[in-house]
Amino acid sequence: QVQLVESGGGLVQAGVSLRLSCAASGRTFSGYAMGWFRQAPGNEREFVAATSWDGGRTLYADSVKGRFTISRDNAKMYLQMNTLKPEDTAVYYCAATPGYISSSYYYRSDEYNYWGQGTQVTVSP
Repeated sequence: QVQLVESGGGLVQAGVSLRLSCAASGRTFSGYAMGWFRQAPGNEREFVAATSWDGGRTLYADSVKGRFTISRDNAKMYLQMNTLKPEDTAVYYCAATPGYISSSYYYRSDEYNYWGQGTQVTVSP
């Protein structure tokens, strides 16, 4: 089993930055496609960002492009969130799956086998 754990969420004012981290105890993320999703109360889970197995390619939702940056090393995956807005308020989930995901499918949550429990990000006006 793969257990992912997110950290770094919190309550911040609009315009502030946060960095989320995702780790898997006893494992390396080398060879895993990885992504971040978020879900606000009453809303569908939505794609935020993804990175290919080698970190060579990144994809972003239009709502965060230019503000958020996804990155990775062999131990953790990160989401740097700058210029946070109230509409960014959500539970953020780390997701991963071994192997490759077609570039056309990184946004699909059902492409990922493993998920964390989420970390709350709240952005006040």
